[in-house]
Amino acid sequence: MTQEAGISPDVRERYEPVIGLEVHVQLKTATKIFCSCSTRFGDPANTNTCPVCLGLPGSLPVLNRRALELALRASLALHLQVQARSRFARKNYFYPDLPKGYQISMYELPLATAGWLEIEHEGARKKIGITRLHLEEDAAKNMHEGFADSDRNSYVDYNRGGTPLAEIVSEPDLRSPSEAYAYLNTLKQVLEYAEVSDCNMEEGSLRCDANVSVRKRGTETFGTKAEVKNLNSFRYLQRALEYEIERQIAVLESGGRVSQETRLWSAGEGRTETMRSKEFAHDYRYFPDPDLLPVHVDPAWLGEIGRQMPELPAARRERFVRQYGLSAYDAGVLTAKRELASYFESVVAAGAPAKAAASWMGTELLGRLNDSGRDIQASPVSPAALAALIGRIESGAITGASGKKVFAAMFETGKSAEEIIAAEGLAQIQDAGEIERLCREVIEKNPDNVAKYRAGNEGVFKFFVGQVIRASRGQANPQLVNDTLKRLLQ
Repeated sequence: MTQEAGISPDVRERYEPVIGLEVHVQLKTATKIFCSCSTRFGDPANTNTCPVCLGLPGSLPVLNRRALELALRASLALHLQVQARSRFARKNYFYPDLPKGYQISMYELPLATAGWLEIEHEGARKKIGITRLHLEEDAAKNMHEGFADSDRNSYVDYNRGGTPLAEIVSEPDLRSPSEAYAYLNTLKQVLEYAEVSDCNMEEGSLRCDANVSVRKRGTETFGTKAEVKNLNSFRYLQRALEYEIERQIAVLESGGRVSQETRLWSAGEGRTETMRSKEFAHDYRYFPDPDLLPVHVDPAWLGEIGRQMPELPAARRERFVRQYGLSAYDAGVLTAKRELASYFESVVAAGAPAKAAASWMGTELLGRLNDSGRDIQASPVSPAALAALIGRIESGAITGASGKKVFAAMFETGKSAEEIIAAEGLAQIQDAGEIERLCREVIEKNPDNVAKYRAGNEGVFKFFVGQVIRASRGQANPQLVNDTLKRLLQ
């Protein structure tokens, strides 16, 4: 058992965590930030390189206009103030993944500052301040495993070196691991809607470092912070913060002092581990990059970027409630991903009532997609096909129960609702004579329940309805069944 595991809830409650996140977002460009090499993921190692991203003598960087445009779009989406003048600097340190011996980033003059992002946490909304957004190039990838001589040597893949990143630094406004989770999830959603990044954490398109400290509740002074790295999933972020908060509380409770350091999250061990001291970590000897001109953003161009901004998730949620009459919960589910929201609107555009479309998507479609490990783009049921099925149910051609069977077959086979209804003989029974025959058979087989009903036990009526629907394999018109049973049982 670890020392942290012994902390009681009472002791934990005496301390308040203070958390800030530094998020690195890979911008959705075809080429790198300062050269024309491809940013395509998964290519053979060291095939997307050139003298510029390898830092060879005599090569000169040229800023990728598309990368700047996407960074400006992200800035506007996060309510940041774009600076009239920003500048690239050289961040000097030595590591195998940095061929130049420095990283081109922004330091004292970032691209944008003083923004905010509103999150929803435990039923309440809260604005989290954003300190800055700046552009920088990514480092290469060190590879320590997977080779025959990995016990003796490490390798470097320079394909990723020079990939354009936007670093988004929050204020220390987060007060719990769950708030940090909500912030990162909301940030990811906004960036995806704004078409800034694909935010694929498995491919490294979204990476997060956390600065975390603890202080006694009611105090204003921040405690000594530790930076936690290697948080490459939402689950790891929350688990690492929970561990690190308890570790720091345990240090303070035992009379010790928290060290300012960088720590790595070890998923296998379920703990953070010391990586390096932070006492001199900021001595990067920054100085302006002499090969790159300062960045001046034309206000007219910035205005045009703002006018072309896609609808963001908060606005879309509000519109779904207002335009389609959905509940706030359903609107939240349907706008969790831009592609899901677009699918919903396509179903409605194809003729389905909005509330019925939301219901079928929220239960049948999303349930089956989750079970099969697919996302909405891979749905075997198109929006038009789902709208056609809902239309058959709304018109009374099939029952809701039959509709679920039809949808299951549509999802498995990709066939249309009409094909499946015809092949399975699932058309709704509308014939009054056939329904009366089914009702009489059920009544004759259950004389005891007939007596109970006629003695005033109206609750037993649902039993008769269920038996008739079952006898018809779910195809009998429910309204006709109700009317016929009431008449016969009188």
